[in-house]
Amino acid sequence: MAVDPAAKSGFAVWFTGLPASGKTSIAEKMCQILSEQGVTIVLLDSDELRRVLTPHPRYTDEERDWFYSVMIYLAEHLTESGVNVAISATAPRRFYRATARLHIEKFAEVYVDCPEALCRARDPKGLWKKAASGEIRTLPGFGIPYEKPSLPEIHIETANTDISSGVFRVIKGLKGLGFLDKRFGKGKARSSDGKVIFL
Repeated sequence: MAVDPAAKSGFAVWFTGLPASGKTSIAEKMCQILSEQGVTIVLLDSDELRRVLTPHPRYTDEERDWFYSVMIYLAEHLTESGVNVAISATAPRRFYRATARLHIEKFAEVYVDCPEALCRARDPKGLWKKAASGEIRTLPGFGIPYEKPSLPEIHIETANTDISSGVFRVIKGLKGLGFLDKRFGKGKARSSDGKVIFL
């Protein structure tokens, strides 16, 4: 991908958390709101990318290392081209997120914190059920460790935070980091679920 050296770099915000914690739900809503406000942003969702990059995933350490290196590469080159990026991916090892931070100038980590019991109860893709039955042996937080962020820029507890409130927290955090102009979105916006978000 050719990079325009004069382009203003974009930011990348990585949503991490246990499977079914609410990462993609918040990331998608945030992208929707930012796009409606005229901010160009691309969502890199690990589930969507896996369908293309690893259609028959084995979830080995080697495969995960390769997969996240590709995801980081894409995010790095998009931001260097002036495109903002939202990444929704568990990325169970801190090393993956730390590598992204090292390579991307404007980087923020959002820890989507949800108790395991609630993730199991939600389980929209049936991953926790498959892990419990032994069908999946490498589910982060069950078959393999999930390494929580040490110092995330933004921390959202989804057990007591709805999607719209989570989006507000992220946008407020991005403004505080200087990734979005502090004057951005003064007023309110409406998410697709009908809720009003005060920006």
